[in-house]
Amino acid sequence: MMKSAFFVLAATLIVAPASAHPRLIGTNPAANATVGPPAAIALSFNERVVPRFTGATVTMTTGSGAGHAVTGLTPAFGADGKTLKLASAHPLTRGSYNVAWHAVASDTHRVAGRFSFRVR
Repeated sequence: MMKSAFFVLAATLIVAPASAHPRLIGTNPAANATVGPPAAIALSFNERVVPRFTGATVTMTTGSGAGHAVTGLTPAFGADGKTLKLASAHPLTRGSYNVAWHAVASDTHRVAGRFSFRVR
């Protein structure tokens, strides 16, 4: 009985770290929010990400559903290694924005997602 409990515990400890992936835990502006013109977009992850393999693209969409990529955004990573900030020289203009992001952490698994917000 003790031997099987030991193996279950050992297997749990070995598998647990390998199953973790970076997870987006917050954004600024928040997903689905309507905000004043932001000068930056920030994405916060639950663990350190690898800057070389982590990024985001921002698309401004029109009423017809067509969109165009937002250029001039400068990516920077926070000192904690968990935050990606996309800074703009000029605040974003009125419209709807989609952010498609991807991240890789030390486990080397790529995860991706998207969120949207509006600028009034």
